[in-house]
Amino acid sequence: MDPRPVGRGLTRVPHQVLTDPMMDRISARLAELGIELPEPAAPVAAYVPAVEARGLLHISGQLPFDEGQLMTGRLGEDRALEYGQRAARRCAIMLLAQMRAALGSLDRVGRVVKLGVFVSSAAGFTDQPKVANGASELMEQVFGEAGRHARSAVGVPVLPLGAAVEIDAVVAVETN
Repeated sequence: MDPRPVGRGLTRVPHQVLTDPMMDRISARLAELGIELPEPAAPVAAYVPAVEARGLLHISGQLPFDEGQLMTGRLGEDRALEYGQRAARRCAIMLLAQMRAALGSLDRVGRVVKLGVFVSSAAGFTDQPKVANGASELMEQVFGEAGRHARSAVGVPVLPLGAAVEIDAVVAVETN
């Protein structure tokens, strides 16, 4: 199967094409963790899901879907910390799906450089870093030391579609 263009110089290589057992290290790790990646979410506005430039893959903000349902609400108002952590983990899983779609294999991820975490928060909620740990811990579980990253965790009054959390990412790409 040939790579498919997905816009602005980026190609998508279906992950099924990669048959080299050495290229399935991260897929094996995901299976070990019991994680099945969903189909990557399509953009809902005028942007692309990912752009690779100068060895970095910039991934647009991803929303938390659990069993096809968007995880909504505001932390500290109608949602608890644990819900936010699960939502952040679901965002991270969608980030992984976008990485695989953009790169053809998660084994091309050299390092997770930075996560930007946006948490729909009530005025008195200040545990955004704890919410963000739901995504950060998953990246380290999947990629090991290469999953440790810089991060921002910011409280916002509202997110698109009423989502509880949105996360974007920058990852370094291996050229081999």
